[in-house]
Order: sequence, then structure tokens, then C-alpha cells
Amino acid sequence: MDWKNLPGSGGGVEDRRGRGGLPGGGIAVGGVGGLIIALIAMFFGIDPGAILGGDTGTTQTQSQSQSAQPQADDEAYQFVDNILGSTNQVWGGIFQQAGRTYTKPRLILYTQGTQSACGAANSAVGPFYCPADQRIYLDTSFFTQMDRQLGGGGDFAYSYVIAHEVGHHVQNELGIADQVERKQRSARTEAEANSYSVRLELQADCFAGVWGNKVQTQAKLTQQDIREAINTAQAIGDDNLQRQSGSRVVPDSFTHGSAQQRINWFTKGFKSGDANGCDTFAVNYNQL
Repeated sequence: MDWKNLPGSGGGVEDRRGRGGLPGGGIAVGGVGGLIIALIAMFFGIDPGAILGGDTGTTQTQSQSQSAQPQADDEAYQFVDNILGSTNQVWGGIFQQAGRTYTKPRLILYTQGTQSACGAANSAVGPFYCPADQRIYLDTSFFTQMDRQLGGGGDFAYSYVIAHEVGHHVQNELGIADQVERKQRSARTEAEANSYSVRLELQADCFAGVWGNKVQTQAKLTQQDIREAINTAQAIGDDNLQRQSGSRVVPDSFTHGSAQQRINWFTKGFKSGDANGCDTFAVNYNQL
């Protein structure tokens, strides 16, 4: 993958790395961030209570100083900046064709911990999108965890992670996230509420695939690059994560979708390049 051939974000990445973690307190869980906590905790064997600090309603207040200027040779920053810039280009064009205006998200790079409008972000939580401030939060050490613990890595796999979170921003822009939240509140069972989460996550996978389709020539994607993303989608399927944790597979508890579902929807978006084909809410649940 030639990610250096992709456009930068023009200042869309805020660098908070090297400031240390947040002292004490818990994480205010909401939206996609709460799902990510459960997912990462289950896979990496982390006690969610340890992440949440026993107080899911606490939101810390901490002033953030001006973002540090990244060094010109900071490859991790440049990589993230170019991937974000390319998603802005792709989704800006798609929205424009539909007669809409795309609001670009910001991406916060941090180490150990930082503050978001959804509460405190912790490196153990993994990448997440906060709809309240329209920001994606990413500790780049997660890429190392992908290599060591998810059994998959590579530039396009890392790009897939970022593009998936941007997909949640697209859902927020389109009002899909709000609709899902309302449906979850009125759900009669936990399994029904989880089913809406699965649809939301699979759509974000499909949106990530759409982005991949649009940049495949510019980024000079190879079959190996595509395989990296598919391997990652497979590794983070709920069924695989439950097996890795030593638990039995319980489909009603899925919040992100099975490995095959995640592969299918990413591949669907990648092959078609058509965001309109990513309507996971129009498909019968047992046919996702």
C-alpha cells in the first residue's frame, strides 16, 4: 500500500501523544465507545471494571493544551494524517454527489489516556468514535496490539481500523446513529438491542470497504493488502473473540457481528464502491 500517495487531512489530526494518562476516575460510556470497551476487554482478557473504574457515569474534566507539533519525520502521524485525509476526500465526494455537505471529523492521537466528550479515553479501550465531539480517538499502540494479539497487521489493516471509525462518523452525519440509539432504547430484549449494534458495526465495515475501493488505484493496493484487511475483519468477529476468551459462542450476545459477516460486508463495500449498497438495516437479520 502506497499510503504516502494519499492526501493529508490539512490539520485534521490533533497530536496529544506523550502527555501521560488521566489520573483515576472512570469512563463515561456511550455510543460506540461502550461497545468497543466490551469488545477489547473480552479479547485481551481485560476486566471491564478495571477499565471503567467502577463508575460508568463519571466524566473527568481536564483542560487540553494546544496540540504538540508533530515532527516532519513522524511516520505514524503522517500515516494517520494521510488515511484521514483520503477518507475526507472520498466521503466529501460521495456527499457532494448526493447534494449534501460532509463535515470532516477530527482524529485525536494520544498515548495512555486523554479526555473526550464521551468521557475519558484509555489506551485499553481501543480506537473509537465519539459522536458528541465528532472525533476519532486513537492510541497508535493499538496497531502493535493488532500485530501481536489479533494475529494480523499491515498498513491496509491499520487503515481499515481508521476507515471503520470514520464510517461511524458518516453514520452520525446521516442520522443513522441516532436512529439506532432510539431503537435500542425501545428494544424489548438485550438480544434485540444487540442486533441493532451489529447492523451499525457491519455498515461501518461496509463503509470502510467503500473507502478502500475509491483509493485502490491511488494507494496502489495489492491482493496482499486486501488480505490483511480481511484477516483483521475475521480476527475481530464476535464469534472468534468469544472463542479466544474461552467462552462459548452466543450469537444473541454479538455486538459487532461474526467473522464471516464482517468479511462479507467489508468485501461488499470494497467490490462495489457504492455506499448505497451498505444498508444493513434493510436486510433480514439472519441474512446479514
